[in-house]
Amino acid sequence: MLAREENERVTRVGRGTPMGEAMRRYWIPALLAWELPEPDCPPVRVKLLGEELVAFRDSQGRIGILDERCPHRQASLFLGRNEECGLRCVYHGWKFDVEGRCVDMMNEPEELRFAHKIRTGAYPTVEAGGIIWVYLGPAERRPAPPHFAWTQAPASHRHVSKVIQESNWLQGLEGGIDTSHVPILHRTLTTDSSRPGFKPGDPFVVGKAPTLELDVTDYGYRYAGLRALADGEMHVRAYHFILPFHQIRPARTGAARRGFSGAAGHIWVPMDDETTMVYNWEHSTTDPLTDEDRLERRLGNGPMDVDQTTFRSKRNRENNYLLDRRVQKTETFTGIDGVNAQDRAVQESMGGIVDRTREHLGPADKAVIQARRLLLQVITTVEAGGTPPGVEPTYYSLHPAEAVLPRGADWRTLVAPDAPRPEVLQQA
Repeated sequence: MLAREENERVTRVGRGTPMGEAMRRYWIPALLAWELPEPDCPPVRVKLLGEELVAFRDSQGRIGILDERCPHRQASLFLGRNEECGLRCVYHGWKFDVEGRCVDMMNEPEELRFAHKIRTGAYPTVEAGGIIWVYLGPAERRPAPPHFAWTQAPASHRHVSKVIQESNWLQGLEGGIDTSHVPILHRTLTTDSSRPGFKPGDPFVVGKAPTLELDVTDYGYRYAGLRALADGEMHVRAYHFILPFHQIRPARTGAARRGFSGAAGHIWVPMDDETTMVYNWEHSTTDPLTDEDRLERRLGNGPMDVDQTTFRSKRNRENNYLLDRRVQKTETFTGIDGVNAQDRAVQESMGGIVDRTREHLGPADKAVIQARRLLLQVITTVEAGGTPPGVEPTYYSLHPAEAVLPRGADWRTLVAPDAPRPEVLQQA
């Protein structure tokens, strides 16, 4: 459990809050690149860390992310005209470039204009891995751009989607780094079920409760769930947690089923204290991803499951996530279709911000406990004027792993930077 004060420190993300100020020291996913498909296309609203912003791609293809409110009379720049290398407010015609400089004032006589004195909030951006990232922190502290291995892959070999979760960001993160729940929440009850989930014969399920091993690193930690199997073997599933909100895990979806190596993960980006934009990515290290892979049927993130305008799931709290009690009795553990929909259901059920003073944690929560310690250390480091871990680009070559090994083998050899990539396990 966390003390009430600690819970407040790690969950609240608005400007001036301890976690909010710490999180502003990292590059943050702002939107998918396809949301700004071409120069002078319509702008897009963006909400990050409680701040209302607007993103646009100007006539030269440059990306700007500005404070949404025009500094003249506070009208929304989302309503603005994206034209001739600037976003023009439709109220009085003040126009701003990607750096936030006012470059024109339609409502002021030429001889009285003072555009050179006016600026609005503007934030550095970079496009990588199909995502537009933004930096909201102090300019002198801006780190190197994000350079995860999956962001460097060609578009043919990666896929990214996103979906809104109606809960605090930390609930999503803690769910993602908790390996013990996966073969429980996400299991099917029968081998012949056509519904997504881990089948009864999968080593992930057969191995039952895991033993967790974790190594703290300069980017966060690496850890593994070790599950004993018959004949002196063990199932290993090894992950990485990269501060402040990234997970890298072995791929078990789409192309990985065809028997080649890959990675997947999530980024839990706080929109505000009780709303999270969850980015989901998958990266193939061999064959290109197919159209079927990109539908994300197993995860429940594809266009049939998530509105691609609002990014809200069609399985949500209002309709009880389309939970089917018959399916829950006969086919899947939850009766909810889609692995990520199942995650959202349980995490949103905790409330907007879970009261962690009421928890009763055990050894299976080792990764969650360590993540909280690291996040509190990040806050302390930033408050002391230092550089928080995870900012320096030491995570470039990380990859996850999943395998069946002899019991007692060292799983760390699977996730070392120069380790051979093991074949991803086939679904049972």
